[in-house]
Parts: sequence; structure tokens; C-alpha cells
Amino acid sequence: MSDIEIRDERDKGLLVACAAGEPEGAVFGYIQYFVLDKPERALVPVHTVVQPQHEGKGIAGSLVRELYAIAARESIAVAPLCPFVVEWAARHPGEAPVAPPELMDAAQRALADDPAKW
Repeated sequence: MSDIEIRDERDKGLLVACAAGEPEGAVFGYIQYFVLDKPERALVPVHTVVQPQHEGKGIAGSLVRELYAIAARESIAVAPLCPFVVEWAARHPGEAPVAPPELMDAAQRALADDPAKW
């Protein structure tokens, strides 16, 4: 879909797909995530949502691809807890490096310790 842009609203813990060129454009979908600091810095996606009228247009995949691109630019890992992101990463191993088990464990503990992250 070429009429979308993806914005990282890190202060809100959202990666948002919205109408291109419109600051308050319609939201087509988003990934909810948090930033883990220890044992290393990582982006931890916990939930992916695409509005029903926009499903099947590749928006969720575009969001995940951008999440991994952001992590690569920042030289940090992605520790996916969102089932969609886990499945996407398995289908795109060249774009989605596998997080080490200790990082995944830390992400799960952080989420369990603070359910508001979800």
C-alpha cells in the first residue's frame, strides 16, 4: 500500500501505519511495543492490530518490516512477544535476526512485571 506512512511514536509505545501526508491521518494499524533496557536494549513488540477494513493489504507486514529496520538502524535487537511478529520473523529470517533466549526471557519477565506494557 503506497498511500501509508509508518510513524514511530516511541513515547506512546506505538509504531503506527496511517494515511500518508496527513499529520492526523486515519490509522490503518499499529504495533504496540516497549523498549527493554536490560540485559541489552531491545524493541519488544507485544501486539499488532490492523483495522478490519484494511486487513489483507500488507499493512501488518509493513509495520513489522519497519520495526526490524528501526532496530537495525539503532543497532539493537527485537525480542518479539507478539504472535504475528514471531510468525513474520520465522518467514523472513534474512530481515529478522533471532533474539537470544536470555533476551526473550527478560522481555517476558518485563511484561509479566508490568502488564501495563500490554
